[in-house]
Amino acid sequence: MEGTNPVNKKLAAALSGGAVLVLALSGCSSDDSSEKLNSWAKEVCDAVKPQAKKIEAANAAIQKETSDNSTPQEVQKTDAQAFQDMSDAYKAIGAAVTKAGAPDVDKGEKKQQDAVKELDGISTSYASLKKQVDELDTKNQGKFADGLKDIATALDKLSTSGNDALKTLEEGDVGKAMAEQESCKSAAATAPAAKS
Repeated sequence: MEGTNPVNKKLAAALSGGAVLVLALSGCSSDDSSEKLNSWAKEVCDAVKPQAKKIEAANAAIQKETSDNSTPQEVQKTDAQAFQDMSDAYKAIGAAVTKAGAPDVDKGEKKQQDAVKELDGISTSYASLKKQVDELDTKNQGKFADGLKDIATALDKLSTSGNDALKTLEEGDVGKAMAEQESCKSAAATAPAAKS
């Protein structure tokens, strides 16, 4: 089924960009932060870690399906499951940020609410991509490839936009506190690098 392969590669490339969103939740600098902020960061980072692994596994599944000479049915099944997992993972990260409450920083509440809204939005986007994949016509090679192309385009948009609230959430002291957490460090280490 070689017809789908170039499109699959595009899909995989677009998808690996999506992992960047999780990396936005792991800080890069370190400094002394307040105890309150540290416990907030620990709670969020501990919750992010398993979800980052789930997103990484979903990425890997699509990458693998891409490199194999898979049938449209196999691609559809793998992609649908991967998008569902990603949707669940971002939803769970949003729930973790909600549960942790506002970080103990200036405008913490607004930053938290914006980040949760964004995470929920990403979750919804992946859920709608799953629906799109489910509806692809696997019996028609041409139509299937065209459908995958549309999904790859949507993924591209998803991975390049929607990062702002997360960046804002972890500016300054929040980012420093998160950088101190082992679970955030390992979440950052396991997620695939962004495509430039």
